[in-house]
Amino acid sequence: MSYTRLLYLIVFRTKESKQTIPEQFEKELYGYIMGIVNNKKSKLYRIGGMPDHIHLLVDIHPTFAVSDFMKELKEYSSKWLATNPNFPEFKGWAISFAAFTYNLKEKQVIIDIIMNQKEHHKKVSFEEEYREFLIENGIEIDERYFLKD
Repeated sequence: MSYTRLLYLIVFRTKESKQTIPEQFEKELYGYIMGIVNNKKSKLYRIGGMPDHIHLLVDIHPTFAVSDFMKELKEYSSKWLATNPNFPEFKGWAISFAAFTYNLKEKQVIIDIIMNQKEHHKKVSFEEEYREFLIENGIEIDERYFLKD
């Protein structure tokens, strides 16, 4: 028996960062994503975001690589969104995403960040937030590919 706790903050956005997730229907989408996460034997601690991006705090089952997990999450949710009349402007997810690992002791800090997205983005753009996450996590930004679809 192996014991793991793989706690990730994952940030992903809509194609071209278009605001295609209406606030009045975001909980419907979040519930659907929770179902995908559960079906992947993973645990969703918190989900939240804005009309153009989503944050997940998730413990991914060790049988899944993060890239495979996100490929399937985006694929299944895109198909669902395409048939849901509450998301008529949704055209897909951006190709890239960001995933950062955190210690269990930092869990509440990350939950608070996700819960305060709407207030946070009154002062800080998504681009600024995304850059900050990358820099804080020691990731070098290549401007040729930054937020490109």
